[in-house]
Amino acid sequence: MNNKIPMTLRGKERLDSELKDLIQVQRPAVIKAIEEARSHGDLSENADYDAAKERQGFIEARIGEIQHKLAMAEVIDPSKLQSDRVVFGATVLLEDCELGKEIQYQIVGADESDVKKGLLSVMSPLARGLIGKRKGDVVEVVSPSGAKGYEIIDFHFK
Repeated sequence: MNNKIPMTLRGKERLDSELKDLIQVQRPAVIKAIEEARSHGDLSENADYDAAKERQGFIEARIGEIQHKLAMAEVIDPSKLQSDRVVFGATVLLEDCELGKEIQYQIVGADESDVKKGLLSVMSPLARGLIGKRKGDVVEVVSPSGAKGYEIIDFHFK
């Protein structure tokens, strides 16, 4: 059973950068804030201490989450892919069959997705429908607003 989490090289670099910031900048800053709040005396009525401890909990949880994702990551460099079918990492040019409008998405890991920037989560219904299809295929996606058809105009790997 493959429990790997697919992500692009760009997605891994973004997580690496966030992890570095959390460990080297945010963690030391919150430790300093806790020490400062402790120096003010009675901790039972110290809002600064409570806020700093809560922030520390968030930072430590996020560090653990990122480390887990990186440990489980299957990093894929789309520029090194070649396929005659749509696969993870592909940038797909689609035509909305109803509106006749073209849209373009890159299929990326769940943490990287941002539909407004054209980054579509591999877990989304549209991406799941696209995986394994070829140029010219029509994909039908059922969403809460109803079924929608998309034709694959082209796809590439960059």
